[in-house]
Amino acid sequence: MNKDRIGVGLIGVGRHGMRYARHIMQDLPTACLRAICRQHPEQGLDLPGASSVTVYKEPQSLIADPLVDVVLVVTPPIYSLDICRMAVLARKPLLIEKPLATTAADAQAMVVLAREAEVPLMTAQTLRFDHTIQQMKTLRHRIGRSERLDLISRIELKPTAPDHADGYGKRGAILEIGVHMLDLVRFLTGEEVSEVRCTMDILPSAGPEASASVDLTTRGGTVCRIDIARVAAGRVGRAVWSGSQGRLEADWGQRRLHCVDQAGTTDFDLPPAQTVLATLTAFLQAVNDETPMPITGEDGFRAVEIAEACYRSAQDAGAPVTLPILPSHSATM
Repeated sequence: MNKDRIGVGLIGVGRHGMRYARHIMQDLPTACLRAICRQHPEQGLDLPGASSVTVYKEPQSLIADPLVDVVLVVTPPIYSLDICRMAVLARKPLLIEKPLATTAADAQAMVVLAREAEVPLMTAQTLRFDHTIQQMKTLRHRIGRSERLDLISRIELKPTAPDHADGYGKRGAILEIGVHMLDLVRFLTGEEVSEVRCTMDILPSAGPEASASVDLTTRGGTVCRIDIARVAAGRVGRAVWSGSQGRLEADWGQRRLHCVDQAGTTDFDLPPAQTVLATLTAFLQAVNDETPMPITGEDGFRAVEIAEACYRSAQDAGAPVTLPILPSHSATM
């Protein structure tokens, strides 16, 4: 690998994949986009300077390209396990968009494959790089012992292809947008989830859900309530985190943070963050320096496992589901 210029192969150049492509070509001098993979290779890559980028139809062809040092996967998660297996066999580091997979079993299998082959695997839980979220993490000590965390995520409905839900294993809002919130519980508190209760507007057996209410309890005793929904308009991203000595109130859409603790009240206005660029930068830096991934495959697996528990709970009329839901001997990462 040429560490001054890492060769990148990008699988998936839809709306979100194009964000990755633009950043690699325009904002990352340490990387070079060598190849892309898309269902219709005849469409090429419509970006300035893309004439030297090889376009493949099949992921295995891109992964086998000797100019590709690392692989980025921005496809529907139903394909992630097969792509991960091919990249691991080729010993090429992987960055995979969230959710890591559509089921906990597939996500766990990916982590085990990468771990046993000692191939770096990072999950693109991009919200972790939002400046408001990072500031919450920084101020965590000011609220004392974590007691309650309330999260709200509402994101606009978007036009999708008829087979869109198939790419998510016929699952909806929890897996598509809620997985960010499920990951934030672990990221902010540093605690694993022990129990989940969930209700949805549509049960998993009937179709992809558009809204869900989730109650979680962590092993450290934090009680969490998460509301997730697709809405006609008006994106919302908010958190209220209460502890034994204070409270943090965040709005990452408005980039505002309000802290109330024993010292008084403090308000923060945070700058906008390019979270995809920050994710890419962190991944490439870890590859270049041969250091651990900042967001591991295990992090991705744990978020999907919590999502899986949500679906099981909803199917059982909101009954509690205990985590971990997979055998502990195989879940040890």
